[in-house]
Amino acid sequence: MSLSVNIIKRLPGFTLNVSLDAEAGVTALLGASGSGKSMTLRCIAGVERPDEGSIVLDGRVLYDSKAKIDLPPQARKVGYLFQRYALFPSMTVLQNIDAGLSLEREARVRKEKHERLIERFHLQGLEHRLPRELSGGQMQRVALCRMLAGEPEAILLDEPFAALDSHLRWQMEAEVRETLAGFSGVALLVSHDRGEVYRMSKRVCVLNAGKSEPLLETQALFDHPRTLQTALITGCKNCPPAERITPETVFVPEWNAKLACAPDQAENITHVGIRAHYVAPCQAGAENALLCRVVDAADDVLSRVLTLLPEGGMNVIRAEVSKTVGDTLQIGGETWFCLPKEHIMLLKETHES
Repeated sequence: MSLSVNIIKRLPGFTLNVSLDAEAGVTALLGASGSGKSMTLRCIAGVERPDEGSIVLDGRVLYDSKAKIDLPPQARKVGYLFQRYALFPSMTVLQNIDAGLSLEREARVRKEKHERLIERFHLQGLEHRLPRELSGGQMQRVALCRMLAGEPEAILLDEPFAALDSHLRWQMEAEVRETLAGFSGVALLVSHDRGEVYRMSKRVCVLNAGKSEPLLETQALFDHPRTLQTALITGCKNCPPAERITPETVFVPEWNAKLACAPDQAENITHVGIRAHYVAPCQAGAENALLCRVVDAADDVLSRVLTLLPEGGMNVIRAEVSKTVGDTLQIGGETWFCLPKEHIMLLKETHES
């Protein structure tokens, strides 16, 4: 099973330009708000029409601007879970699920599918309730049922946990992961939550202002982002401009620092990145050691977040250390901090096509 998306859609403020080849399993679309993630799903589902390009699901053409093919949503075999579930407010749970079986004409088969889905998603006893009488988690289960009732070949999940509180969000994420584990088709997950993407997807496509970057394995994306936008969207807090000196050294003007890095032949480096949890106190003289003044300190749930100003620097470094370590550091005091070279990421401003 595969999904090939090559589309262009002109929107106010930017042009959506997506090139994506997804295989069976979960592929995430990760990007900031307004980057075009949801619009990409809407084009695949047939809710929106691209200006040009093609969408092909397992060899079946859903959209092709040149061939003038544009299948209606109900003919695409694509299940779409909207952000707010989009349940029909005047229909019961059973009627909402039944809407997903609109192509099934045989009453006996419809009844069997109803019962199987209701049992699978633990909705027994709720069949005759309206959406307003359900909890957020129950509404999501109904929406999943309706989506799966039509036996889709592809599933589109548009920030499926955004409307849930943190406890229910975790519980429903586990249930959706279990559902997707038993799905043999292609699943696309839209999210701006990097933790959600990391836990749920095998591959990730980053969207930056409407333009897609190359698809990467999830682990590779987080370990070795190649562009500034990708580093930022995956949670890197330290991404200053940098100048390449040699394949193994860079100069960071904002930190007044010459840093060793792992050998890398990448060209056109414009920035470096290092995740805050890799910045740690060290001894003077250690490789990539910077003498820093502690400008600020704030407690997070399980760590202490430090704001550091390197000696001679113009901009700060963010570090996240254990509270035990943080307790030994005073605001205004100076301490040596190390930026391990194996964790220095070399970044380009944008992906080069």
